[in-house]
Amino acid sequence: MSQLRIAVLNAAHEDRNTTRNFRRELDASLSEFDVTSGETPDSFEFDGAVVTGSRSSVYWDEDWIQPTKAWVSDAIDRGIPFLGVCWGHQLLADVLGGTVEDMGAYEVGYSSIEQVGESRLFDGIDTEFTAFTSHSDEVSTLPPGSEPLATNEYSNHGFRKDRVFGVQFHPEYDTKTARELVHRKELSDERLQSVLDEITEENYQQACEAKLVFDNFLAFVRELTDIGADLGVDVDTADRSTNAGCSD
Repeated sequence: MSQLRIAVLNAAHEDRNTTRNFRRELDASLSEFDVTSGETPDSFEFDGAVVTGSRSSVYWDEDWIQPTKAWVSDAIDRGIPFLGVCWGHQLLADVLGGTVEDMGAYEVGYSSIEQVGESRLFDGIDTEFTAFTSHSDEVSTLPPGSEPLATNEYSNHGFRKDRVFGVQFHPEYDTKTARELVHRKELSDERLQSVLDEITEENYQQACEAKLVFDNFLAFVRELTDIGADLGVDVDTADRSTNAGCSD
């Protein structure tokens, strides 16, 4: 079986953890683009695309954000399926006509999230599940025609519109990433210690089921490419990535 070609739009400002985490979780042939340096794909020859998190806000006036939105909009119009994570979730919502705003609070740490709709993106994941979160912006208004998939007391945590999926939480985070992120945030000593105390192997293992969104997204993309192949569209062959992570 040929390997899926996935464009990873990395908005994490050269954070090495982001590259490592997505390479681990996405079992596909990945082409990574550092969009914060102005790099976007020069074609649309991908089976799917993933947009990462970022320390920027979608509505900030930074030189790289508008070109990233433009490429994403064109790719969506061409039928390329997307998965957005955290900032990527917000960017996709913005491009599709939703609203992203400062939510007046900062959600960070392992959070309880509830599914509110049925979606293949959450196949195999409990109705109430745990995932690591880190955000102070939210998708306050979903794009027209989209459906909410997950939520908690802070914000929307998942939506779908046609071939576009977004999740606010971080299914890709490992404990190293979580600890380093928390140390970079401006938190009171008490809250910093409280969040660090949550970052345990036990909580990480509990959150591992959320990683299924990556496999489920790729399965969705695979079905689309198989349909394309049946119609005579070629799918290139590439080396397989290694997918590691949680214990059974």
